[in-house]
Amino acid sequence: MGTYTDFFAILATGALLYTINRRRKPSLPLPPGPKGLPLVGNLFQIPSELQWIKYHEWSTELDTDIIHLQAAGTHIIVLDKYEAAVDLLETRSSLYSGRPRMVMMMELMGWDYNFALTDYGDFWRKHRRLAHQSMQATAIKQYRPHLAQATRNLLKRLLDDRNDGNLIAHLRQLAAETILSVAYGIQIQQENDPYVELAEGANQGAIIAVVPGAFLVDTIPILKYVPAWFPGASFKRKAREWYKMTMAMVDVPYADAKRRITNLQKIGAGEKDDAFTEDVLRNTLGALYSAGSDTSISAIGTCILGLLEHPEVLKKAQMQIDSVVKPGHLPDIDDEPSLPYITAIVKETLRWREVTPIGVPHALSTDDEYKGYRLPAGAIIIANEWAMLHDKDVYADPFEFKPDRFIDPETGKIDYSRARDPGHACFGFGRRICPGRFMAFESLWLSIASIISTFDIEKVKEKVTLPSGEEVEKTVELTHEYEAGLAKVIDKSYYTINNIQRYAILPMYGILSKLQLIFTSVQVHIEISTVQSQTYRVREMQYIEVAQTTLCSDTFNKKT
Repeated sequence: MGTYTDFFAILATGALLYTINRRRKPSLPLPPGPKGLPLVGNLFQIPSELQWIKYHEWSTELDTDIIHLQAAGTHIIVLDKYEAAVDLLETRSSLYSGRPRMVMMMELMGWDYNFALTDYGDFWRKHRRLAHQSMQATAIKQYRPHLAQATRNLLKRLLDDRNDGNLIAHLRQLAAETILSVAYGIQIQQENDPYVELAEGANQGAIIAVVPGAFLVDTIPILKYVPAWFPGASFKRKAREWYKMTMAMVDVPYADAKRRITNLQKIGAGEKDDAFTEDVLRNTLGALYSAGSDTSISAIGTCILGLLEHPEVLKKAQMQIDSVVKPGHLPDIDDEPSLPYITAIVKETLRWREVTPIGVPHALSTDDEYKGYRLPAGAIIIANEWAMLHDKDVYADPFEFKPDRFIDPETGKIDYSRARDPGHACFGFGRRICPGRFMAFESLWLSIASIISTFDIEKVKEKVTLPSGEEVEKTVELTHEYEAGLAKVIDKSYYTINNIQRYAILPMYGILSKLQLIFTSVQVHIEISTVQSQTYRVREMQYIEVAQTTLCSDTFNKKT
């Protein structure tokens, strides 16, 4: 009899504890947030643009580093501080590595091929593994000749200036040339290349659609079934056009490269189940193509804007380059440890005007608790990277372009104890961190170092009002701001370039082939003659010779 009594006592105790536990969890409050309306919550309070500004304002008003919004039943958690993002997105990455449902982008615009936007699972793991293997720190050494040639071509275009000083056109060409060469082995035309327009068209829609709340269909998914002719369904017509561009961006360069390579049914070592299928290869390369096509345009343009406003930074950087790099040579990525001020400029560029102010949202897979708040399963998690990179407690004068914040004044070396490395925020968090971050940094560093070593960047003689740092920070459009505010305010010079000689052809296949690449040498001879009309002003350099390089597999040796 006692056995039955003990059994029922244990059962009753377990039931009581279960009931208490269930009641206790919902009793925790949600994080603070602005008061919403019945049913729709904060749906109409979330702006369709510059959301990161409003999110930060709410966090400041409520004195919290984490806020809660509710949009027609969808929970949104915004992390305003770096520490909160690390605590949740990295320390608890197993719970926060999902992606929310993005109806506009994934289901209507065709971006479901892109593993960076898909939910956590087998599809993501297969594609991420290929991206990681191709873009990890040790692997990108084999792409350095591609980066070098694209950068040299940029300098040539800037010197020729055949596009009437359109800086954005030159940068767009650089971005496309770099990623197409690395990913597909495609060498594009130096002017009016269709691949440049292809990526630009597809990414324009993505930049708009990836922001939570930009389209009502993401909040009310049933709207995806509304016919395109229905009043108010303009999003369907936009999606139809953007879908065509997206598919072309994924399929066209891959098909072009594939025509030059046979036997692509299985690529990769290992067992059959571990090999990368052609679909995985095509999708992954498409994701790299889309990611690399726009971000470098914004970053380099941001840097030039900062140098325009702070000529003393430009002069200091040029002096350091002149003290390290041999006369007649351009900086090489191997010079990076000896050029800490260039690195500081690149880091400040990434911080000053973050390319993705709020990044791609995460999704919470199960209920969680943080700092006494309840975080419900299925919630959209937004890291406000813009706020993190402009935290005045971490970065003094956060809206000012100050590379010296990362330099130890006594040693002249990089010192992140004075100001946190912005790379910890601008490339994402946890398992969703950008796999191409190492190549992105090297490409950006090489481009900026080469421009600084070659050009004096000045304002036009006429008075021009540059946008303030804060105004620049609040702008997410990557090209329009620069065409209006930057390309027209650079003092320019017209020059002629002669005697361009290439003694070897750059390897043609990039990631798409697993062939050994041998890059024998590239020499560029530049003769400069100034004409009367000033546009860009080149520094006093009469001869630039690109160091001979040799590349075989993963070995990279520089020969002088």
